Amino acid sequence: MPFLKKPQTSEPLVKVWDKKAQKCGLHHTVYSANGDQYRGEWLDNKKHGKGMQVWKKAGIIFDGDWSRGKRNGYGLLAKFDPEKKEYVRVYAGCWKNDKKEGAGRYFYSPSAFYEGHWSRDQRAGWGRMEYENGDVYEGEWLEDKHHGQGVLILANGNRYVGTWRDGKKNGHGRFFYLDRGQLYEGFWVDGVAKGGTLSDFERETAPSPTMYPIPKVCLLDPQSVLMEAQSYLTDDGENSTVAS
Repeated sequence: MPFLKKPQTSEPLVKVWDKKAQKCGLHHTVYSANGDQYRGEWLDNKKHGKGMQVWKKAGIIFDGDWSRGKRNGYGLLAKFDPEKKEYVRVYAGCWKNDKKEGAGRYFYSPSAFYEGHWSRDQRAGWGRMEYENGDVYEGEWLEDKHHGQGVLILANGNRYVGTWRDGKKNGHGRFFYLDRGQLYEGFWVDGVAKGGTLSDFERETAPSPTMYPIPKVCLLDPQSVLMEAQSYLTDDGENSTVAS
Protein backbone atom coordinates (compact mmCIF):
# COMPACT_ATOMS: atom_id res chain seq x y z
CA MET A 1 0.00 0.00 0.00
CA PRO A 2 1.59 3.28 -1.06
CA PHE A 3 2.47 5.85 1.62
CA LEU A 4 0.12 8.78 1.55
CA LYS A 5 1.49 12.16 2.61
CA LYS A 6 -0.57 14.19 4.98
CA PRO A 7 -1.96 17.24 3.15
CA GLN A 8 -0.34 20.43 4.33
CA THR A 9 -2.30 23.55 5.10
CA SER A 10 -1.46 26.70 3.11
CA GLU A 11 -1.31 28.73 6.34
CA PRO A 12 1.41 28.56 9.00
CA LEU A 13 0.44 26.53 12.06
CA VAL A 14 0.69 29.64 14.23
CA LYS A 15 -2.17 31.25 12.31
CA VAL A 16 -4.22 28.07 12.33
CA TRP A 17 -3.87 27.73 16.10
CA ASP A 18 -4.72 31.39 16.55
CA LYS A 19 -7.97 30.95 14.63
CA LYS A 20 -8.91 27.93 16.67
CA ALA A 21 -8.29 29.82 19.91
CA GLN A 22 -11.39 32.01 19.39
CA LYS A 23 -10.29 34.62 21.89
CA CYS A 24 -13.16 36.50 23.55
CA GLY A 25 -13.28 38.96 26.42
CA LEU A 26 -10.34 40.55 28.23
CA HIS A 27 -6.93 38.95 27.71
CA HIS A 28 -3.44 39.67 28.89
CA THR A 29 -0.78 40.53 26.33
CA VAL A 30 -0.92 38.41 23.17
CA TYR A 31 2.35 38.28 21.23
CA SER A 32 2.78 37.78 17.49
CA ALA A 33 5.67 36.02 15.78
CA ASN A 34 6.98 39.34 14.36
CA GLY A 35 7.18 40.91 17.81
CA ASP A 36 3.89 42.85 17.68
CA GLN A 37 1.69 42.64 20.77
CA TYR A 38 -1.86 43.44 21.81
CA ARG A 39 -3.45 43.68 25.23
CA GLY A 40 -7.15 44.23 25.66
CA GLU A 41 -10.58 42.96 24.73
CA TRP A 42 -11.51 40.48 22.01
CA LEU A 43 -14.64 39.21 20.28
CA ASP A 44 -14.65 36.13 18.02
CA ASN A 45 -10.86 36.22 17.82
CA LYS A 46 -10.79 39.88 16.76
CA LYS A 47 -9.75 42.96 18.70
CA HIS A 48 -12.97 44.45 19.95
CA GLY A 49 -13.48 46.97 22.74
CA LYS A 50 -10.64 48.67 24.61
CA GLY A 51 -7.11 47.66 23.79
CA MET A 52 -3.51 48.65 23.09
CA GLN A 53 -1.62 47.48 20.01
CA VAL A 54 2.16 47.71 19.61
CA TRP A 55 3.72 47.48 16.14
CA LYS A 56 7.31 46.70 17.05
CA LYS A 57 9.03 47.18 13.66
CA ALA A 58 7.24 50.49 12.90
CA GLY A 59 7.66 51.72 16.47
CA ILE A 60 3.98 52.68 16.74
CA ILE A 61 1.48 52.28 19.59
CA PHE A 62 -2.30 52.65 19.41
CA ASP A 63 -4.36 52.76 22.58
CA GLY A 64 -8.10 53.11 22.20
CA ASP A 65 -11.31 51.64 20.82
CA TRP A 66 -11.54 48.67 18.46
CA SER A 67 -14.37 47.08 16.52
CA ARG A 68 -14.02 43.75 14.73
CA GLY A 69 -10.26 44.08 14.40
CA LYS A 70 -10.19 47.71 13.29
CA ARG A 71 -9.67 50.99 15.08
CA ASN A 72 -13.10 52.53 15.64
CA GLY A 73 -14.02 55.25 18.12
CA TYR A 74 -11.51 57.30 20.09
CA GLY A 75 -7.83 56.50 20.31
CA LEU A 76 -4.29 57.75 20.83
CA LEU A 77 -1.49 57.07 18.35
CA ALA A 78 2.15 57.40 19.42
CA LYS A 79 5.48 56.83 17.66
CA PHE A 80 8.90 56.04 19.07
CA ASP A 81 11.36 58.94 18.94
CA PRO A 82 14.94 57.59 18.71
CA GLU A 83 16.40 60.90 19.91
CA LYS A 84 14.24 61.14 23.03
CA LYS A 85 14.25 57.36 23.52
CA GLU A 86 10.52 57.44 24.23
CA TYR A 87 7.12 57.35 22.53
CA VAL A 88 5.69 60.75 21.55
CA ARG A 89 2.06 61.51 20.76
CA VAL A 90 1.19 61.74 17.06
CA TYR A 91 -2.62 61.74 16.88
CA ALA A 92 -5.43 61.97 19.39
CA GLY A 93 -8.98 61.76 18.10
CA CYS A 94 -11.66 59.76 16.34
CA TRP A 95 -11.27 56.73 14.06
CA LYS A 96 -13.47 54.78 11.69
CA ASN A 97 -12.54 51.60 9.83
CA ASP A 98 -8.86 51.97 10.79
CA LYS A 99 -8.66 55.57 9.48
CA LYS A 100 -8.80 59.00 11.06
CA GLU A 101 -12.40 60.17 10.83
CA GLY A 102 -14.09 63.02 12.69
CA ALA A 103 -12.48 65.43 15.14
CA GLY A 104 -8.85 65.01 16.05
CA ARG A 105 -5.45 66.59 16.58
CA TYR A 106 -2.37 65.49 14.64
CA PHE A 107 1.19 66.49 15.59
CA TYR A 108 3.55 66.75 12.61
CA SER A 109 6.39 68.02 14.80
CA PRO A 110 6.77 69.70 18.21
CA SER A 111 5.90 73.06 16.60
CA ALA A 112 3.47 72.00 13.84
CA PHE A 113 0.02 70.50 14.37
CA TYR A 114 -3.47 70.31 12.89
CA GLU A 115 -6.66 70.42 14.93
CA GLY A 116 -9.99 69.87 13.24
CA HIS A 117 -11.97 67.37 11.21
CA TRP A 118 -10.75 64.38 9.21
CA SER A 119 -12.22 62.18 6.52
CA ARG A 120 -10.58 58.87 5.53
CA ASP A 121 -7.17 59.84 6.94
CA GLN A 122 -7.21 63.29 5.29
CA ARG A 123 -7.91 66.78 6.63
CA ALA A 124 -11.44 67.69 5.54
CA GLY A 125 -14.04 70.13 6.82
CA TRP A 126 -13.11 72.90 9.26
CA GLY A 127 -9.68 72.92 10.85
CA ARG A 128 -6.70 74.91 12.06
CA MET A 129 -3.11 74.22 11.02
CA GLU A 130 -0.04 75.72 12.66
CA TYR A 131 3.11 75.35 10.57
CA GLU A 132 6.73 75.14 11.67
CA ASN A 133 7.58 78.52 10.08
CA GLY A 134 4.95 80.27 12.21
CA ASP A 135 2.20 80.53 9.59
CA VAL A 136 -1.36 79.65 10.65
CA TYR A 137 -4.30 78.62 8.47
CA GLU A 138 -7.83 78.33 9.77
CA GLY A 139 -10.74 77.47 7.55
CA GLU A 140 -12.13 74.78 5.28
CA TRP A 141 -10.22 71.76 3.96
CA LEU A 142 -10.76 69.11 1.33
CA GLU A 143 -8.50 66.12 0.66
CA ASP A 144 -5.68 67.54 2.81
CA LYS A 145 -5.72 70.97 1.07
CA HIS A 146 -7.14 74.43 1.81
CA HIS A 147 -10.47 74.48 0.03
CA GLY A 148 -13.38 76.88 0.59
CA GLN A 149 -13.30 79.86 2.93
CA GLY A 150 -10.20 80.37 5.03
CA VAL A 151 -7.72 82.73 6.66
CA LEU A 152 -3.96 82.42 6.29
CA ILE A 153 -1.96 84.40 8.85
CA LEU A 154 1.73 84.64 7.98
CA ALA A 155 4.45 84.68 10.62
CA ASN A 156 5.09 88.41 9.96
CA GLY A 157 1.42 89.27 10.65
CA ASN A 158 0.30 89.72 7.06
CA ARG A 159 -2.80 87.72 6.16
CA TYR A 160 -5.09 86.56 3.39
CA VAL A 161 -8.84 86.29 3.93
CA GLY A 162 -10.86 84.73 1.16
CA THR A 163 -11.57 81.73 -1.02
CA TRP A 164 -9.31 78.74 -1.68
CA ARG A 165 -9.32 75.83 -4.09
CA ASP A 166 -6.90 72.89 -4.18
CA GLY A 167 -4.61 74.57 -1.67
CA LYS A 168 -4.29 77.85 -3.57
CA LYS A 169 -5.98 81.26 -3.42
CA ASN A 170 -8.86 81.16 -5.89
CA GLY A 171 -11.74 83.60 -6.17
CA HIS A 172 -12.37 86.79 -4.22
CA GLY A 173 -10.03 87.64 -1.39
CA ARG A 174 -8.29 90.33 0.63
CA PHE A 175 -4.61 90.45 1.46
CA PHE A 176 -3.65 92.64 4.41
CA TYR A 177 -0.08 93.95 4.27
CA LEU A 178 -0.10 94.97 7.92
CA ASP A 179 3.67 95.45 7.98
CA ARG A 180 3.42 98.37 5.52
CA GLY A 181 -0.19 99.42 6.09
CA GLN A 182 -1.84 98.45 2.83
CA LEU A 183 -4.75 96.30 1.68
CA TYR A 184 -5.16 94.51 -1.63
CA GLU A 185 -8.67 93.38 -2.51
CA GLY A 186 -9.45 91.55 -5.70
CA PHE A 187 -9.65 88.26 -7.57
CA TRP A 188 -7.17 85.39 -7.50
CA VAL A 189 -6.50 82.44 -9.81
CA ASP A 190 -4.28 79.57 -8.63
CA GLY A 191 -2.53 81.75 -6.09
CA VAL A 192 -1.92 84.70 -8.44
CA ALA A 193 -3.72 88.05 -8.09
CA LYS A 194 -5.45 88.81 -11.40
CA GLY A 195 -7.17 92.11 -10.69
CA GLY A 196 -8.13 94.34 -7.79
CA THR A 197 -7.46 97.51 -5.85
CA LEU A 198 -4.66 98.54 -3.49
CA SER A 199 -5.39 101.01 -0.72
CA ASP A 200 -3.92 102.21 2.58
CA PHE A 201 -5.03 100.28 5.65
CA GLU A 202 -3.97 101.30 9.17
CA ARG A 203 -0.87 102.84 7.66
CA GLU A 204 -0.35 105.05 10.72
CA THR A 205 0.26 102.04 13.00
CA ALA A 206 2.22 99.88 10.53
CA PRO A 207 5.78 98.99 11.64
CA SER A 208 7.24 99.74 8.17
CA PRO A 209 4.76 102.06 6.39
CA THR A 210 5.27 103.16 2.80
CA MET A 211 6.98 106.51 2.34
CA TYR A 212 3.92 108.14 0.79
CA PRO A 213 0.21 107.32 1.17
CA ILE A 214 -1.73 106.11 -1.85
CA PRO A 215 -3.53 109.14 -3.31
CA LYS A 216 -7.29 108.95 -3.58
CA VAL A 217 -8.62 108.73 -7.13
CA CYS A 218 -11.81 110.69 -7.79
CA LEU A 219 -13.79 110.56 -11.03
CA LEU A 220 -15.48 113.72 -12.18
CA ASP A 221 -18.11 111.76 -14.08
CA PRO A 222 -18.23 108.16 -12.81
CA GLN A 223 -21.51 107.46 -14.61
CA SER A 224 -20.01 108.06 -18.04
CA VAL A 225 -17.01 105.86 -17.18
CA LEU A 226 -19.38 103.07 -16.18
CA MET A 227 -21.39 103.42 -19.37
CA GLU A 228 -18.23 103.36 -21.46
CA ALA A 229 -17.05 100.19 -19.71
CA GLN A 230 -20.40 98.50 -20.26
CA SER A 231 -20.33 99.50 -23.90
CA TYR A 232 -16.85 98.05 -24.29
CA LEU A 233 -17.94 94.77 -22.77
CA THR A 234 -20.97 94.62 -25.08
CA ASP A 235 -18.89 95.35 -28.16
CA ASP A 236 -16.30 92.81 -27.10
CA GLY A 237 -19.00 90.19 -26.68
CA GLU A 238 -20.43 90.93 -30.14
CA ASN A 239 -16.97 90.76 -31.70
CA SER A 240 -16.38 87.46 -30.00
CA THR A 241 -19.67 86.17 -31.35
CA VAL A 242 -18.83 87.27 -34.88
CA ALA A 243 -15.33 85.84 -34.64
CA SER A 244 -16.65 82.49 -33.51
